[in-house]
Amino acid sequence: MAYNITDACINCGACEPECPVSVISAGSDKYVIDESGCIDCGACANVCPVDAPVPQ
Repeated sequence: MAYNITDACINCGACEPECPVSVISAGSDKYVIDESGCIDCGACANVCPVDAPVPQ
């Protein structure tokens, strides 16, 4: 199961450097996760101040 970043994202960028497989990138209005490479580790969710990354 991959993580997805919801619209609650405030575009702070805290999640991107935490991803061990580098599948998080800045989108036009929020950060996005390439679900095909997500390993479901939850590192992004652990650092997000607004709990935007959620398991699908």
